[in-house]
Amino acid sequence: MARPSIVPIALTVDDRTGFTLWAPPWEEDGEEWQAFLGTSEDDRARVHLFPTPDALAAFCRTRTDHDLADHPVWPVVVGLGAADLTPDDDHRYDLDGVYDIAAENPDRWSVEELAATIDIVTRLAECLDVEDDDADDELTDTDDEPDVDDDIELERRADGAVARGGEFGALAELVSRPEIGSLGLGVEAFVGRSGEDAWIGVGSALDDLWEDVLDELGTHLDWTGGGTVSLDDYPSAAEADEDDYDEDDLEDDAAAAARPVGGATAAASAGVSTIARPGRMAASPAEVAKAAEFWEAVGILPVEVVVPEGAGLTLRCYVEDRARFLGRDGEVFLFGSPEDLTRFCRGSEAHDLTEIASWPEVADTTTPPLPADQDRYDLTETSEVLAEVAGGAGGLVDHRVLAQQVEGVRDIAEYAGLARVEELLRPDAPLGRAVARSERVPDTPLRAEDAAALRPAWDEVVTEVSSALVFRD
Repeated sequence: MARPSIVPIALTVDDRTGFTLWAPPWEEDGEEWQAFLGTSEDDRARVHLFPTPDALAAFCRTRTDHDLADHPVWPVVVGLGAADLTPDDDHRYDLDGVYDIAAENPDRWSVEELAATIDIVTRLAECLDVEDDDADDELTDTDDEPDVDDDIELERRADGAVARGGEFGALAELVSRPEIGSLGLGVEAFVGRSGEDAWIGVGSALDDLWEDVLDELGTHLDWTGGGTVSLDDYPSAAEADEDDYDEDDLEDDAAAAARPVGGATAAASAGVSTIARPGRMAASPAEVAKAAEFWEAVGILPVEVVVPEGAGLTLRCYVEDRARFLGRDGEVFLFGSPEDLTRFCRGSEAHDLTEIASWPEVADTTTPPLPADQDRYDLTETSEVLAEVAGGAGGLVDHRVLAQQVEGVRDIAEYAGLARVEELLRPDAPLGRAVARSERVPDTPLRAEDAAALRPAWDEVVTEVSSALVFRD
């Protein structure tokens, strides 16, 4: 289970864009929960939406009468400004635009965007479906005692309740369509004649049901921000996009990269830019496990690395216990998708894995290079964690957060000859001592003062590692 976090998101519905917060699933008291910024009145759960990140930040600073107030990282969110609560591109959902996307030919981006939009609506429905909760109560409440606390909250167990219908019957029917389910398989599900038919089925399902889905959702959207704003405060979606564009034009690339923004968590770190597309790789556990049979057999494993400049895939093996990557002259080649990496492997360009005995099998395989969880190294997330803890989330994160990322860092530093990284990770250096502690006593809480001291060293590590990565087409 991922650590508790809160993510700023934006929803565009009926030519109006609203900003709010989403708490992705986290575990508490042995149960999995997720939540949105909202409240419940008159037996109806509502999500609070705001016309700007500034209005959202003002609400967070002054109000506690909502369902995120008891979230573990809410004390951090209270201190964030508008820049921190501005969603990144991966957390902006245009519910008006699904028809236009479905009308295009399917590619990786259109499939992922449709899948993400339907996913966030499904998550909203899981938290908002009051009727479904009432039905569950009727099925499970067999005693004769009156219910002491029947308050309905926007915080819900993350159990996929929408699949049973309730207030969201149209959405339940939509997600039950096999073509819609195929979106989660990626663009490969829409290749060939059968794939073309499946994509047509996606469009037909949306034509039949999407307006009803928006009607169901619309009754739960509070565009007044809990009574703090009015509808007149909202620009049209087009005007909002123009405002974003004008603001971006005023900043040079370096300033934009340094500006703190929301993203993987609400408390994104200053000095770390958002992850550029193509983003983090996604595949189901079953797909990863199936692919792993081949990659483990050949002894060369797919690896994902995420740094401020972007996210990419590469390959790694060990020769006499030393890491060797898909690259050359100490540079690690990264690719934006499994398809791009596969295409390179089938080519003739020389690199440092060519001499590995099993390389001909890699060059000929159709098995996608999908990294296992233990081979994913998100260096930006560690930066964000350190920023959160330093900002007041001490005690919520333990030292184990360092262990896996440092494994990937050390391998890259060894391959690329990054002496400064080795120096920063020496056992007598502050970061090195913290890493050693993560190996000895991983469940030791990370204190705010420790995180504040470690973050500059970690940021230097990330900069050094980034210098050895080459993003390839």
